[in-house]
Amino acid sequence: MSEIMTILVVFHSSRYRTFKHFYLMLLSEHRSEFPNLVSYQRFVELMPRVLAPLCSYLVTRFGEMTGIAFINSTAITVCGNKRIIRNRVFQEVAKIGRTTMGWFFGSKLHLVINERGELLAAQVTPGNMDDRTPVPKLCKRLSGSAYDDKGYILLALKELLLARGVHLVTNIRKNMKNQLLSLWDKLMLRNRSLVETVNDQLKNIAQVQHTRHRSIINLMVNLVAGLISYTHQPRKPSIRFDDEERAILQLEKPRKLLIA
Repeated sequence: MSEIMTILVVFHSSRYRTFKHFYLMLLSEHRSEFPNLVSYQRFVELMPRVLAPLCSYLVTRFGEMTGIAFINSTAITVCGNKRIIRNRVFQEVAKIGRTTMGWFFGSKLHLVINERGELLAAQVTPGNMDDRTPVPKLCKRLSGSAYDDKGYILLALKELLLARGVHLVTNIRKNMKNQLLSLWDKLMLRNRSLVETVNDQLKNIAQVQHTRHRSIINLMVNLVAGLISYTHQPRKPSIRFDDEERAILQLEKPRKLLIA
């Protein structure tokens, strides 16, 4: 089981775009490291068995609570929009949703990260679910400030999180009254692109999204293994603070920040 998990995680950080080509390469070039490798077909049959261990291991890879968190969701498309009617694999679980990039058919991946680019929480929901619905569960372990976009504006949600010690900070819509924000909160809201960068790396480097899945469990195995692979990256997108800025942060009177 540990070897299956290792192979799945390493694939998501390799240069290969399809798992079959990656596995055939292991069979031909790395027999000494994995002497008991089974055939590709048998390996695919064994993959669903490691979903629970992968999820457990992912939790151990979550980063440190620093008091700064960014929340966002991204679409996990399972097929092109023109093939929605013909899709049978995910007909019961995938839903039609909409993001700022347009309509899609699939699920949503909700992420919480800190300013170091480390994962703090993750959850998968149907594509048509409101982004605000899973926030209370995602923020269960958080403290400090959480920065979101305008799609997370909801007074009841803000009050619920505030009772838990989490300050939800968002921009305002055009039809809303101005709200008083500290300079620090304004600066952090401008750097919400950090979580978008993480989403981009998950999709284009860790390959958490593709349209070749033939089962729901294999999609989840691919998704969780991709998240684990991202946590092992030696360098992650982050906001760097020097010693002086760290001291200012403790006093809640920040002046400037550098983007890594």
